[in-house]
Amino acid sequence: LYQWLEADRHGGSQDAASGSSRENFEQSPLKRTFKSKVLAHYPQNVEWNPFDQDAVNMLCMPKGLSFRTQMENRDPQFHSYIITREDGSRTYGFVLTFYEEVTCKQICTAMQTLYQMHNAEHYSSVCASSSCSMDSLASSLDEGDNTSLSKLQRCNSYDISRDTLYVSKCICLITPLPFMRACRKFLSQLHRAVTSQQPPPLPLESYIHNILYEVPLPPPGRSLKFYGVYEPIVCQRPGPSELPLSDYPLREVFELLGVENLVQVFSCVLLEMQILLYSQDYQRLMTVAEGITTLLFPFQWQHVYVPILPASLLHFLDAPVPYLMGLQSKEGTDRSKLELPQEANLCFVDIDNHFIELPEDFPQFPNKLEFIQEISEVLLQFGIPPEGSLHCSESATKLKSLVLDDLADDKKNGNIPANVYELLKGNETIARLQALAKRTGVRVDKIEITRMLAEKEEKDSKLPCDWEELRDYKLNVQVREVFASRFTQMFADYEAFVILTAQDLDSWLTNREQMQNFDKASFLSDQPEPYLPFLSHFIETQMFATFIDNKIMSQWEEKDPLLRVLDSRIEKIRLYSVRAPALRTSMYQKCTVLKEAAQSIEQRLAKIDHTAIHPHLLDMKIGQGKYEQGFFPKLQSDVLATGPTNNNRWASRSATAQRRKDRLRQHSEHLGLDNDLREVRYLMHGGLTRKKP
Repeated sequence: LYQWLEADRHGGSQDAASGSSRENFEQSPLKRTFKSKVLAHYPQNVEWNPFDQDAVNMLCMPKGLSFRTQMENRDPQFHSYIITREDGSRTYGFVLTFYEEVTCKQICTAMQTLYQMHNAEHYSSVCASSSCSMDSLASSLDEGDNTSLSKLQRCNSYDISRDTLYVSKCICLITPLPFMRACRKFLSQLHRAVTSQQPPPLPLESYIHNILYEVPLPPPGRSLKFYGVYEPIVCQRPGPSELPLSDYPLREVFELLGVENLVQVFSCVLLEMQILLYSQDYQRLMTVAEGITTLLFPFQWQHVYVPILPASLLHFLDAPVPYLMGLQSKEGTDRSKLELPQEANLCFVDIDNHFIELPEDFPQFPNKLEFIQEISEVLLQFGIPPEGSLHCSESATKLKSLVLDDLADDKKNGNIPANVYELLKGNETIARLQALAKRTGVRVDKIEITRMLAEKEEKDSKLPCDWEELRDYKLNVQVREVFASRFTQMFADYEAFVILTAQDLDSWLTNREQMQNFDKASFLSDQPEPYLPFLSHFIETQMFATFIDNKIMSQWEEKDPLLRVLDSRIEKIRLYSVRAPALRTSMYQKCTVLKEAAQSIEQRLAKIDHTAIHPHLLDMKIGQGKYEQGFFPKLQSDVLATGPTNNNRWASRSATAQRRKDRLRQHSEHLGLDNDLREVRYLMHGGLTRKKP
């Protein structure tokens, strides 16, 4: 928009639109998008995380800058994104986009000029199609007969004397780990402080400085409380023996896709096909992408991973390689008009419409029916219809509400309450589930519902998060444990087929391409026959090859965290198994650690391990930190450029004493951190990014 305004200042009304994409130039000006720009980021440099301005700019505003009037929806929108570096490391961005009133008269005038030009061109094209010459158009306008043009302008126009113009701006937190919930709450509170009638308790710089420099990364297996503008915020990390951190709600993924669709897409990801996610909502794209990839444990996606594909990078879709990418759909766009590469192994996922297009022929995931049933049983415990929420019946929608209400009041484990069970009996979702269970010989007439809350009643529990958030945490870990259990069972004996020939790491790396690292033929001959169609393809993937490479390198280097968790679980299976052949049976074995996994999450959230220092006044000059309702202020870079100091002369004695007490506690907590945790010490050290015209 700066380019756009600069061009307008030089008198070129036609050039005034140069900041917008030529592809949408025929759209009305308010529907066009313009070039955005990063205004500021803090701190200026982070050694372990160099600031990639172009990438952040594209991913914060994938479509560019946009304008609205008071007649259009201007609710804040949250989305997240991910940047993957060449070494495979990831950085997460969390973005809140909102609209601010445009106060520059030049921009408002330029927008009205653009509309006048657009309407005149559109009217002339309509006349031309009706054999109306430009001469007659000019003549009619000279005679004052502009009724048709006036009608057109009233329907699609911006009037500087009547309308208020708004422009998009965003604030962003960049983090090394996906603390999505915590970042979303923090950004929402910042925005709330700007739009509130009352100024925030402290200048915004105080809260941003606090999260950048004074909020530590919670140690593994611990929880942390820090402070936003208005309310405390809690985040937690799994312990070393637990599944890795995943903060995106799988509940939303299953509600959007349904169990069967998700398992099919999951299978395509495992076989490294081309996966294209499609939705109007950026956050839906990210939630589904992160949800599916987090279920891959102990494997990791090794190819192109762009959950939100900026408009300028659409040519990536033509790449003849495996990818997992997300494409934003335009409102009202017909699926048939979407030009996609004609690839035989393309899996197209229309998230908003609960629809997937699968490759013509690919092997099914082993024990698929039993697997779907086990996942469905977990979802039903939380009131989630296995078919998803977009196309479920009214009774299934009521099911979710009733189950949650009953669970909130129920003090004991037991069968589904009578009113819920009667509802279930007539539900299409349950009918399909029962038919599935009948084929597998498992009864589901009396599905047991585990409690959603702590052992005491919700009103007596002092959990720092609301019960819906706790529900999502517990659902996440239980569903992930079901998926992890399948791989633990399927690959319980993988180590016996790893070929170790190199004497040292250097020689192995030198001859890596010529070496056979895994005895594929012997492994397949030792597997149950129903598994072979899938496994024979899966062991040829890059993600499996990387998994075996990590196993071999663990002889000389520290074991990969995912591998360490898997090996410990396999060892536990062996300890509890009476007979070794049981490890390779095709008989489906359910996950047995669901309750323990949920309890670990609940215990961490019930008792906060660490509390960060409170936000406090900074050493700012008089007049800095001014507040103007409705406008995100220009932040003072001098106080956000460096970490905390001890010469805060603006702090009161009581506040100073409280901070001294907090620092002493914080210091004692840091003494117990491992060296690797000190290196990535700060939870939100990526900085703050924002945009405006």
